[in-house]
Amino acid sequence: MPDELKLFADYHQIHVFDEGSVADLGEVWTEEAMANQLAVTGDAVAVGTVVNVFVRVAVEVLHEAPADDSTAFDHVVEGSLEVRSGRLVVMGCTDFELDAARFAVPAGSLRVRVAKSNLGVASRWGIDSDEDPATMEQVRVQVWPATAAPLIVLKQWPTVRA
Repeated sequence: MPDELKLFADYHQIHVFDEGSVADLGEVWTEEAMANQLAVTGDAVAVGTVVNVFVRVAVEVLHEAPADDSTAFDHVVEGSLEVRSGRLVVMGCTDFELDAARFAVPAGSLRVRVAKSNLGVASRWGIDSDEDPATMEQVRVQVWPATAAPLIVLKQWPTVRA
């Protein structure tokens, strides 16, 4: 069962990283990363969002790669990160890190699959999208142990930003 979070996606992003990471995710937001809606650097990833308000985030820690269910989502992308501490932090990019959600994960290389849905309606509602679960952007973050591999977009959402 996934853990459900409601995070403020300030600057159109949420962060997923190794506890203790000092990565500067601002440096990896290239045009390609914006199109992929995922910026990756060593022990951290930033997930792009179509809105700059609260989004629903489901976090699943798995033992192995999940089945491909990308047809059920608007945008699906995978990347890799190194989590030496065995603790994964998930938060809005301007949240207070000490209060952020933490998840026990196997230490080492992890694969991260980010699947996003409800993007069309959230994009249309913009800053009002977080007032109703029916209009809120949904983000699912799945992680599992895996050898590091290049970023791959499994399903591309046509609009980068709202």
